[in-house]
Amino acid sequence: MTDETDETNKKWAVSGLCIPGCLFIGMGIGWALGYLVQGMFVGLGAGFLVMALVRLKAG
Repeated sequence: MTDETDETNKKWAVSGLCIPGCLFIGMGIGWALGYLVQGMFVGLGAGFLVMALVRLKAG
């Protein structure tokens, strides 16, 4: 039982890294294309969606 709880806690902790990861990816792509602010917003939105999906799968 504790192994399952530890695995769930790890998934929840990793899900918090989705926001800054996607934010930096969006920022980099936006900067390369000349749309820095728009890229940051797209990356931030994608980060929240990915975080929600990871947490949904974690239970």
